[in-house]
Amino acid sequence: MNRFAGLSGDLFRPVDDHRLVIWLFLKGLALVYVAAFVSLAVQIDALAGPDGILPFHALLDRAFEQDGYRAALRLPTVFWLCSSDAALQGAAIAGAVLALLLLLGWGWPRTILIALYVLYLSLFHAGQIFTSFQWDTLLLECGFLAIFLVDAPTRLVLLLYHWLLFRLRFLSGYSKLASGDPSWRDFTALEYYFETQPLPHVGAWYAHQLPPWLLKTGVGFTFFVELIVPFFIFLPRPFRIFAAGTTILAQLLIMATSNHNFINLLTILLCLFVLDDRVIAGIAPQRVRNRLAGRPRPDQPGLWSTVPSGAAALLILAVSLSALIVAQARRPLPDALYPIVAIGPAFGIGSLYHLFPTMQTQRQELRIAGSYDGTTWQSYEFRFKPDALQKAPPFIVPHQPRLDWMMWFLPPQWSDTGYWFPHFLDALRQNNAAVTRLLARNPFEGKAPPNRLRVGAFRYHFTTPQERAQSGNWWKSEYLGEFPDVPPRRP
Repeated sequence: MNRFAGLSGDLFRPVDDHRLVIWLFLKGLALVYVAAFVSLAVQIDALAGPDGILPFHALLDRAFEQDGYRAALRLPTVFWLCSSDAALQGAAIAGAVLALLLLLGWGWPRTILIALYVLYLSLFHAGQIFTSFQWDTLLLECGFLAIFLVDAPTRLVLLLYHWLLFRLRFLSGYSKLASGDPSWRDFTALEYYFETQPLPHVGAWYAHQLPPWLLKTGVGFTFFVELIVPFFIFLPRPFRIFAAGTTILAQLLIMATSNHNFINLLTILLCLFVLDDRVIAGIAPQRVRNRLAGRPRPDQPGLWSTVPSGAAALLILAVSLSALIVAQARRPLPDALYPIVAIGPAFGIGSLYHLFPTMQTQRQELRIAGSYDGTTWQSYEFRFKPDALQKAPPFIVPHQPRLDWMMWFLPPQWSDTGYWFPHFLDALRQNNAAVTRLLARNPFEGKAPPNRLRVGAFRYHFTTPQERAQSGNWWKSEYLGEFPDVPPRRP
């Protein structure tokens, strides 16, 4: 009993060697929140508004018809009150403003952090499949835990951040092995990755030209950083510093070759908790160091602080471990596990991570064209996904264009990721301005909508340096046929 009391007392002991770490993390988290909310503000109405691709009010109506008031537990969102365009955009703008207040140190930090979590959770559900990505749940769990960083954060909260970083990194590596994907197994994954990732930028073209031996070395480094290094998080200080340094290096290399919105920035921020103030002191402004050093040592947290953080820890551990058990089980499990696992998708905590468990070995792009007579066709152009062969792949971090991103999931012809596409085509047939403004070019803007649409499927490859020198193109393409009457894209 005394040993348990000592352990629990240590877990709830205030942290005094991470003041600069927490200050820097909250500033970085505020910047990520700003980017995430602004990114959604310019597209959420087109995705989920009343005239959007997947109107959120329709999902709410169906959920209420099915479950009544219990639906609010499955879809916790402020938009039960109103899901109009103004409400969706207003929530995104409000989130960006609150994040700026947090960045500037104005207002009540805990209140702001609670509001940021609630608003992003609401938009996470509103966006449906367009916001159902691992970086969205990562931001939610980072933001949820940040609520407990204010005033007198404890060792338990730091441990929860370590657990989050460990899950993110180790499970990403484990999923690559567990998938049995041949390109990961034979170390050729990076020979395809730069060309076939959802939204490459110019850096990916240059990385694709690297020699095969160096790309295979990069796969080995990926396995090392994702499968071995995460265990260093729980070892003595030199190992933790090494873990943070190699993980940050990996994230910078990814950002130099890929558009993955804000997930790499969040991963770098999580690495701060593996460090301590002695490391961070070199980059923190002197005035901040003086101000934080002048604060009195935090008191032992009281009941009103320890109970919520303890309950949060139990919840996150229960959800994440239950999800892992369910995911790996080969036989039926107790029914009690499944409601626990459902908490993760509902509230964005305790999620499992599996970044690129399988590697696509070819790239298919869809081009959409409209016509009045079936003879003369005019093409729609997207803002960010590969389209025109001469268009340089743009660098767009930390923005995530959700429509462009989801177009990458159509060529495999999976029913669970392509059900939104007919709704998008219907919006084009109606010349729906709320949706077409997401495109770089609508050839029928200000005109009557097209009578016909066709979707062509093309195989895309990066050009070689010699081909680009001759043509100026970043891509070359091969026509495959009309979608979906083409073979699905497969790894």
